Amino acid sequence: MKGLASYFTKRVVFAVVTIFIIISFNFFLFRILPGNPIELLYRNPMLTKAQIDALYHQFGLDKPLWEQFLIYIYNSLTGNLGISFYYKQPVTNVLIPALENSLILLVPATILSIALGIITGVVSAWHRGTKLDFALLGSALAFYTMPTFWLGSIFIIVALYIGGIPVSGMYSLGLNYTGIIPRIMDLLSHLMLPLITLTLVLYGEFTIIMRNSLIDVFTEDYIITAKAKGADDKRIIWEHAYPNALLPMVSIIAINFGLVVAGAVLTETVFSWPGIGLMIYDAIISRDYPILQGAFLIISITVVIANLIADFVYSYLDPRIRYK
Repeated sequence: MKGLASYFTKRVVFAVVTIFIIISFNFFLFRILPGNPIELLYRNPMLTKAQIDALYHQFGLDKPLWEQFLIYIYNSLTGNLGISFYYKQPVTNVLIPALENSLILLVPATILSIALGIITGVVSAWHRGTKLDFALLGSALAFYTMPTFWLGSIFIIVALYIGGIPVSGMYSLGLNYTGIIPRIMDLLSHLMLPLITLTLVLYGEFTIIMRNSLIDVFTEDYIITAKAKGADDKRIIWEHAYPNALLPMVSIIAINFGLVVAGAVLTETVFSWPGIGLMIYDAIISRDYPILQGAFLIISITVVIANLIADFVYSYLDPRIRYK
């Protein structure tokens, strides 16, 4: 128990330090980008110098950089992410709806990609060296290395050729819903293409990891012994091999969250899905520092927490970790 508490304490301290470093890096990263947000947002040649100075003062850009940094640290710790340069609203008011829209896409895509990756990885490993193995592994590698925007563009072209399949947005414009069911069906029809795209891009890594992990486990003595005793194939896979092969997947799933968000940025941009990914893209174009800082802060903290949870789960599944 003492070893477990010590391990957890070290991981929590490491996570807190990591979050502070992320907050600091987050501030300076977007200020070294070329371009000035005020000049980009207010391209009015009629603005006087006094009006421009007032805008700088309004957004706190007239203060020294070190003072801006201290204000940013304090505001971040108190949950104040600032005012968006573009939307003129608190960043949280802008990010929360976008984050909710992203979760509608990210959650099912992540669940489907993990499930598909595990299933194809298990089947591929059990039939290793066969044509089925080559087909499943080849497909996984192909989708894993395929650019998200390219795959999404292919689906858009196919959908336009077939017709009747929405290729952009989250809902149909100008459509008056007669109830919740038509609204949900419209949402699902718009969700189909980005969901398929993101799922296919993500599942390949899970397939490869699961397959390789299972192949390693299949060489263990207890698996060979179970086969020699005439154990059923399903029992060998799901009761003996699968639980141990799943350990690397725990870490990959947590680490993969950053890749999920990266894929979401491209997927949401291609399909004009109004989530946090599309908002990040628009904020980069407009140099909206508060939106960028808020979005990356939320994403980074979520990744750190996901990895912290993965460490705890991994130490629970494999007690040897906590005593290293």
